[in-house]
Parts: sequence; C-alpha cells; structure tokens
Amino acid sequence: MLRRTVKSIIRCIMHMAYKGPVLDLIAFVKEENQRCHMKMLAARFGSMGKNPHIPLPNTILNPQYMYVGDNFYTMYNFRIEAYDEFQGKRYTPKITIGNNVIFNTDCHIGCINEIIIGDNVLVASRVFISDHFHGHTDGSDIAIPAAHRELTTKGPVIIGENVWIGEGVAIMPGVTIGKNCVIGANAVVVGSFPDNCVIAGVPARLIKRLEPASQNQN
Repeated sequence: MLRRTVKSIIRCIMHMAYKGPVLDLIAFVKEENQRCHMKMLAARFGSMGKNPHIPLPNTILNPQYMYVGDNFYTMYNFRIEAYDEFQGKRYTPKITIGNNVIFNTDCHIGCINEIIIGDNVLVASRVFISDHFHGHTDGSDIAIPAAHRELTTKGPVIIGENVWIGEGVAIMPGVTIGKNCVIGANAVVVGSFPDNCVIAGVPARLIKRLEPASQNQN
C-alpha cells in the first residue's frame, strides 16, 4: 500500500512539473487511487474487458465467477455477489456481462446459478437482479428463520442486448428479457418477455410492443 502511495506522489510531482500549478492535486490523487483499485480488482475477475470503472465503495463477492466485457461502468455502492456456498450447500454461480453496460448507483446483483446481461444494457439506480430466493415459496421451510433457509433458484436470469431498466426495478429468478426492452420504474419482473417490449407494473406486464424504425417508415 505504501509503495503504491509513493508511486502516486511521484507521478503527481512529475505531472505538476509538466502541467504547472493549474493541475488539481486532489483530483489527480483520486484518479491514481481509482486506477490502482481497478487494476487490482480486474485481476481477480474471471475476465475483465477494457476500460472498466467500478468506484469505491462497492461490494464484490467471488469475482472469479464473473466475466465482464469492455467499457463496463458503474456508479457508487455497486453490489455484485456470486455465492458458491451458503449454509453448507454448494453452488456453481456464473455472471456474464457484455460490452458497454452501465449501472447507476445502489444496484445489487446476486447469483447462485447464472445471470447473463447483454451488450449495451443501461440500468438506473436501486435495481435488484437475482436468480435465487432465500428458501422455498411453498411454505415447507416457514419454521426456519429466513436468514437460515437454503438458497433456491428457478433458473438463470437472461437480459438481452440494448435493454433499458428503470429506477427501482426488481428482476427475479428464471426470467428472460428480450433485446430492446424497456422496463418501467419500480416494476417487479417475475415472468419472461420477448424482444421489443415495454413492460411495467407489479408484477410486470406487457404495456406495448416496440416496432423497429425500419418498420415505422413503411
């Protein structure tokens, strides 16, 4: 840690000598810290593309199960977790995120099975994406405290390319969202939808179908 700090100071002095006193020292140190943070973080992932940006604070559990494309960008309080063990039960999680994916603040992804997010997906703040529940939904483990129930899954979550996910959305286990979909704010998505849909509500339902521009012109 001390070595990285000294290197940052040396870089800063050299930068100031070249740029002059106009350089914002605080901004430069923050930039150096972020660069070092991302370099160490990227080495822990299963794979990480070019130009990632995941600022502190963040929570990242078992990044070795995560495969991220180019230009991945998150804002603050990003939380992404891949559980390979819980309450003595083993899981084989895998999270795949495409190119040019953007998450706003306070988003949470949780995985014990598989989550796939396609290219060019845009995610607003406070979005929750999970492929699992705490316990069963049939009441069979109702006598067990919620925090101690096993994790269960209804299957992978798949989000297609070019999807826009609005503020406060929850996407639940076993859901597939087609490409080019728009998900309205605060929707709870418990079912799957095809390409080119606007969906909203609790539970989410189809609001309208989107026609490609080429069809609108005919």
